[in-house]
Amino acid sequence: MEIERKFTIRQLPDNLSAYDSHLIEQGYLNTNPVVRVRREDDTYYLTYKGKGLMAREEYNLPLNKEAYHHLIAKADGNIITKRRYLIPLPPYTIELDVFEGLFAPLMIAEVEFPTEEEAEAFVPPAWFVDEVTYDPAYHNSTLSTKKF
Repeated sequence: MEIERKFTIRQLPDNLSAYDSHLIEQGYLNTNPVVRVRREDDTYYLTYKGKGLMAREEYNLPLNKEAYHHLIAKADGNIITKRRYLIPLPPYTIELDVFEGLFAPLMIAEVEFPTEEEAEAFVPPAWFVDEVTYDPAYHNSTLSTKKF
């Protein structure tokens, strides 16, 4: 089960380079239900996501590099590229996605939680702007279908 809230942000933190980050590339084989292939640095996997906005089922299956490249070539729509920064906010971690390419300068902060109660009680830091958890327009699967 994935439980997360999403927010737009006001500006990037000054010390962004101090945090661990990963380069992510992903494409969607299907958007309803969500079936995605992702490369995160040198790790590859296939993900299935169930219905829902704040809470939904999520399953990740490992892929090798060859399988990833075979499947990403079959992806529909836009391939999404972003750099994900991992920013500690104990007891949580902010996953700050800075989109590249077609979706720059979009920036979305996500925070994952162990329970829905913790998610609902979360008070976002001041540099978060609008909550977009319940706005499907900010889901990567929706972005993948956006026409330019």
